[in-house]
Amino acid sequence: MRKVFLLLLIILAFRTVSGQELNCMISVVSQQVQGSNREVYDNLQKAMTEFVNNQNWTDHIFKDEERIQCQLMFNITDKISDNEFQGTLQIQSSRPIFGTSQTTIMFNHRDNDIHFKYNDFEPLRFNETQFTSNLVSVLAYYVNIILGLDYDSFAPEGGSLFFQRAEAIKNNAQNAQETGWKAFEGVRNRYWLIENLMNDKYRSVRSCIYRYHRMGLDRLVDRTDEARAEIADALIEMRPAYRENPTAMIFQVFFTSKSDEIVNIFSQSFPDEKNRVVSALKEIDPANTSKWDQIAKAGL
Repeated sequence: MRKVFLLLLIILAFRTVSGQELNCMISVVSQQVQGSNREVYDNLQKAMTEFVNNQNWTDHIFKDEERIQCQLMFNITDKISDNEFQGTLQIQSSRPIFGTSQTTIMFNHRDNDIHFKYNDFEPLRFNETQFTSNLVSVLAYYVNIILGLDYDSFAPEGGSLFFQRAEAIKNNAQNAQETGWKAFEGVRNRYWLIENLMNDKYRSVRSCIYRYHRMGLDRLVDRTDEARAEIADALIEMRPAYRENPTAMIFQVFFTSKSDEIVNIFSQSFPDEKNRVVSALKEIDPANTSKWDQIAKAGL
């Protein structure tokens, strides 16, 4: 009896400290598809959830509470055939802020090039060396983007291994019929996202991701002024990279996730710091000028 009890403890401990890195909520929305059988979408949702959550994407051990929280929402806009679908994908991931009960958004991105085939009850299997399925490649690609950004926020360029894997997935998909993987298919697709993340020209953005989170947000409660100054310097240091290529996708991706949070951080800042940050933000992210004006007006 004692041996059985010890065995149960070992099993429970193994489940508590598991290899799975993600706690990903996946949903499939199909209201736009007329006369569609909902069961196939339920099965698809279940297959994707198991694929993403039930396998090991790293060699590291994650406790349940350490698993990265993320959401993938597939909006199916067209059912081309019995097993062929088209739509969009909204991806969001977050990480905890040290010393608080709050989280911060790491990645908030919409992919408009979603086109895949799925046979009901077909298991999803990933092959690192070759392209086998657009659905599987898209899922594995974004899993590695999520992991890379998360790891970058804890160590300088800590996510490089995962970005390399995402780049390999992109390279394997160059002969795919589906769009989103190639340079000539647009300026804001999967090709350009990983190209920017791997390009030394935009190293200051990855440096910003680390400084913003580990040296800034994680210390904001205990060392408010010092942490906020670190965030300010990190944002400002992206200026040269932006001036070299203002249309680079990586800037839009960063500020889509961070703009509202940046407003909250600097609305309580000192006047000189506000002016310095707002000047840089208006140059690097002119699309959100109205938000940056809120920083300047706060407290007046």
